[in-house]
Parts: sequence; C-alpha cells; structure tokens
Amino acid sequence: MTDRDVHLPVAAQPTIDSIVDYAQTAEDGGYDCAWLPETWGRDGVTVLTAMAERTESIDIGSSILNTYSRSPALLGQTAATLQEVSEGRFRLGLGPSGPVVVENWHGVEYGNPLRRTRETVEIVRQVLSGEPVDYDGDDFDLSGFRLRCEPPETPPPIEVTGMGPKAVELAGRFADGWHGIMLTPEGTEDRLEDIERGAELGDRDPDDVQITTGVTCCALDDPEEARRLTRQHIGFYVGGMGTFYRDALERQGYDEATEIYDSWQDGDREHALELVEENILDDLCAAGDPETAREKLERYEAVDGLDALAVSFPRGASEEQVRQTMEAVAPDA
Repeated sequence: MTDRDVHLPVAAQPTIDSIVDYAQTAEDGGYDCAWLPETWGRDGVTVLTAMAERTESIDIGSSILNTYSRSPALLGQTAATLQEVSEGRFRLGLGPSGPVVVENWHGVEYGNPLRRTRETVEIVRQVLSGEPVDYDGDDFDLSGFRLRCEPPETPPPIEVTGMGPKAVELAGRFADGWHGIMLTPEGTEDRLEDIERGAELGDRDPDDVQITTGVTCCALDDPEEARRLTRQHIGFYVGGMGTFYRDALERQGYDEATEIYDSWQDGDREHALELVEENILDDLCAAGDPETAREKLERYEAVDGLDALAVSFPRGASEEQVRQTMEAVAPDA
C-alpha cells in the first residue's frame, strides 16, 4: 500500500505555530510523514524541532536541506539531534537545490551537484555511525573527529532529491530514498528505471530505496479557483526557479515548457501562465473539487514501485485552502 505524506507549506505562513499545527493536523488525518521544505524563510531545523516536540507518531522529514549552505558534518549532527528529539521519527531529505537559491541567497558557488550530493550522503553516514570520520573526496577532506554525543540507535534514513536521469540514478546507487517532483505518473515510472539502474551499479536491491513522488494538490469547493492557484504555482516553478523544472517537463514531452520559461524570464508572466494549459494541470497535478483531486492522486498510487505519495500545495494557497485540501485528501478522510 502506498503511503500518503504531506509537504507542509512554508510560503507566507504567519507563525511557526501555524506550521506545527499543519503537522498536527496531518498526524490526526493519518498522514505517514510531514515533510518540511527549507527555502528562504524560517530555517528548517528550528521548525522541525518544534514539530518533533509537539507530535507523537507521524514521521517528520526535511525535504530538503540543501547540500551547500551546511557542511556535511553539520548535516550529520543535525540528523542525529533531530532523531533524538523526535524519538526515532526523523528522515533526512537532502538535495543540491539550484543555483538561483544557492548562489543568489546563500552566496555559495553552485558546482557539480551530483558529486556534492554523493559525498554529502557518504559523510553523513559516517557521522551517524559514531565512528571517527575519515573521508578523502573531491569536495571534502575530513579527519580527526567523531560525533561527540551518542549516535542514534537507529540512524535516520538519508533520502535525496533529483530530477534528471543521472541524479535519480545516483539516488538508487547511494541513498536510502528518492524524492521526485514535477512528474506525471508515466514520468514517475521512467524515473523508477533510473533508480533500478543505479541500484544495480551499487550492487543494491532497488526495493531498499524508498520512492516518494510529490504532487501539487488543491481540492476546493470552487474547482476553478483550485486550478487557478495550481496553474500559477506551476508557472512560477517552470518559469522562475531555474531550468530544472523546465527540463523535467521537456523530458516528459511538454515542448511548451521552454516557451513558459522564456516568457516568464522576459517578464510576460500572463502569457507564461496561459501556456500552462489544461492538459498540463490534469497530467501533473491534482486540482479541482475534492472528488477530482482524490481521483488524480489515485493515478499515482497505481504506479508499481511507488512507496509514498507526498501531497503539496500551491504557493499562493491561503491557510484555509491548505487545510481544506489536506483534510479532503487525508488517508483517513
């Protein structure tokens, strides 16, 4: 049976309490894991700590902490600490993010994201083992230290993001899980082949890699408003957040992705949103009235090999719209 997770919204949330309350609502609704993004608002670690202390059974995870703004050793320390605070319910989601955020917000050069992700995963594993960390890589060279506190009895899984075939292959080769986004059900199936190839290269069983696909969902009594919010969300990510999302759409056969990107970059956002046509919304998202949204999510859950479906929300959705959607598609609904 496919798990149903939730990606908590972070855009324009009024307080930390409001975000934690979403996690408590998700726990009450039967969701399996509450994932928290970290962008350019509140830092993820502080909020995850509050979530861990004020929930009891739901897993909590970072999706994602980027691999440039914190050192691998610090990420290992953070994972050990959050595993302790949550009493074994933490899942570490890592990824390179993109140059728009890494360079323009963190002021760090964005280079060779696949290598950096792989080395980060390997170092975090050494840190969590409690043994002395001795690592000689291309990006990192560490020696002489070990975790100063007791390592977690059960290390948290290390799950990574990735959109291109090589990035997904890397997840299959090195990580405990992979998170996909901006994928149709058929696109998810294609990426599962990359996981299998990576697992074979790493002499691993692909079933040992937890596969999670995030789906933008908006389930409202006003279906047109749900689709308007979702269209704006897709346009923003394809047009304004670097080339990764554009490329992901193109790989799945949506040639209009380049025009969406170009129009957004040229400042013609109205035209960019017009290009996010009904078929894109229907294929990539679960938007409309509650019954329609639930049916769309079921298409993903039918994908053989998918372990978890993560419900996310349009960035422009209000608190009330997020709650209505979360409750409408909750596992216990």
